[in-house]
Amino acid sequence: MSTFNLQALRARLDQGVDAMALEIAPETREKLLEYLALVHKWNKVHNLTAVREPEDMVTLHLLDSLAVLPYIKAERLLDVGSGAGLPGIPLALCLPGMKVTVLDSSQKKASFMRQAKAELDIGNLEVVCGRVEQFKPEEPFDIIISRAFSDLNLFTGLTAHLCKPHGQWLAMKGVYPHDELAQIVIRPERVLPLVVAGLQAQRHLVFLPFNQEDAHHENTQSEAA
Repeated sequence: MSTFNLQALRARLDQGVDAMALEIAPETREKLLEYLALVHKWNKVHNLTAVREPEDMVTLHLLDSLAVLPYIKAERLLDVGSGAGLPGIPLALCLPGMKVTVLDSSQKKASFMRQAKAELDIGNLEVVCGRVEQFKPEEPFDIIISRAFSDLNLFTGLTAHLCKPHGQWLAMKGVYPHDELAQIVIRPERVLPLVVAGLQAQRHLVFLPFNQEDAHHENTQSEAA
């Protein structure tokens, strides 16, 4: 059974945050570790994530999510297919002035995220359980982000009704997604390689501008189908 060595995990997180030149206050780093402790605790029973070792969780969950932090400028952000709350909960902790909605169709995962919201007192976090295509928020979002939800075509198609006219999609990917980009009408503003401390694998962030005309065209096609 993996153990949760807080001192070792704190050192790993600090090293990673410093190596990635992220500005995260000490008290926020502690909150991130509290969140990780909850993931680790729930994972023993509820199988939230395939990553079992807490030290791996620091790299693959926290630092991987925080790699996008410098590129998040929004009042309202939606994290689609959030699972255990990644990247939405780390972003909500680091950006308390931003309203973050995390959405997942799994009741088990949504229950965990509600527990994390309550225990960590994350006032700027909203948890939604349901299918994204049926989600009807009071206001649309500046940024819609996804870490492991689907391919770009499905991601943009299912969430087009949720994005503000001048908003954007951010898709977190591994290797450069040549094939996925070739299958969508929307042209990326940029595809940025991300550096995650302690991770040798490739990571990329795809910036897709929301375009009303393209979105309407895609929706019309899907309705006709």
